[in-house]
Amino acid sequence: MSLNYIWSGFFLVGFAAAFAQWIFLGDTEIFKRIIDGTFDSAKSGVMDIALPLAGVMTLWLGIMNIGEKAGVVDLLARVIAPFFSRIFPDVPKNHPATGHMVMNFSANLLGLDNAATPFGLKAMESLQTLNPNKDEASNAQIMFLVLHTSGLTLIPLAIMAQRSILGAADPSDIFIPCMIATYVATLVGIIAVSIRQRINLLNRVVLSWLGGMTAAIAGMIFYFTQYLSKEEIELVSKVVSNLVLILVIATFIIGALRRKVNVYEAFIEGAKGGIQTSLTVIPYLVGMLVAISVIRNAGVFGFVVEGFNWFFSLLGINTDFVPALPTAMMKPLSGSGSKAMMIDAMKTYGVDSFVGRLACVFQGSADTTFYIVALYFGSVGIRKTRYAISCGLIADFAGVVAAIFVAYLFFH
Repeated sequence: MSLNYIWSGFFLVGFAAAFAQWIFLGDTEIFKRIIDGTFDSAKSGVMDIALPLAGVMTLWLGIMNIGEKAGVVDLLARVIAPFFSRIFPDVPKNHPATGHMVMNFSANLLGLDNAATPFGLKAMESLQTLNPNKDEASNAQIMFLVLHTSGLTLIPLAIMAQRSILGAADPSDIFIPCMIATYVATLVGIIAVSIRQRINLLNRVVLSWLGGMTAAIAGMIFYFTQYLSKEEIELVSKVVSNLVLILVIATFIIGALRRKVNVYEAFIEGAKGGIQTSLTVIPYLVGMLVAISVIRNAGVFGFVVEGFNWFFSLLGINTDFVPALPTAMMKPLSGSGSKAMMIDAMKTYGVDSFVGRLACVFQGSADTTFYIVALYFGSVGIRKTRYAISCGLIADFAGVVAAIFVAYLFFH
């Protein structure tokens, strides 16, 4: 699938919806909302995302270069090589891309977004060196991107914090549902891409790794929910997340010093790419954010939600989950947009209501697929995404379905 058709489709659908509301509903302000939204999104893409990203990229690309010189990234690649060689068959064993991907997945798992993005961009850059067709996403790049967009995170700290701010009786009560939904999304993402790439997942190595990860996640969930209070969960997650970052930096520096590497020069060498990467992604980022803004401000989501409500009512299915769907629909498009939808749902229906809690689970069940595609593929100049977006959306859909089921199970 080409970004050309997706981008154009967003604009055309948004404009069609706007004209329909103007003609049939007499909404004369809708065109102003759309145009104002495009300017705001363009400004936000540069000022709120690209420029802050430049600073973060400069820091973490410098740190990553120290880790490479220290040999730590290569060590990580060797440890996980048996598993990655099965799901990334086109990546040679012990290739630096493996270590970069491990760092990215680890940061995502702990909810360290500021560190995960630079690691992910570095991983995409490393995978691009193996890509024979630089304009088209490779199999390995698609698998990496879909795994990243599935958004596997152990502790949804930001969501719990927002629930606490709004006065939830138990801000962490969405912890287990979020964990289940995001894990389902990740598993379905792996399966979807593996089917397209004809990767055999039914072998001992893959099953052992997936089984081990499932057991580890289940064990952590059991420990947190059985032995820690909500305050202790939040405290442990904050301490562990920041401690991991400090240990990563310290390990990289100590390893480099042992190898007699000039640590400062290694940092500067890696950091130089931070600004350039941020400048490279600006056009892709602004283009996608503006297109998403048109869809949002044209009221397309409202039409879709009403359609879902009518359809499920016709089938006799309980429709209590429908008011939370705008968060799920916005999530693949915009992280800040879906967060706003989540907060609006909690304020409108109540922070401890079924809709309010389900919106939080939607927020924690996946990641911003279109934003990640624009950012990661744009950073290496890829324009032909092939089936990356469709598989990413399949993973997102699986996360949404799982979120609905677990929300009914836990909260209805």
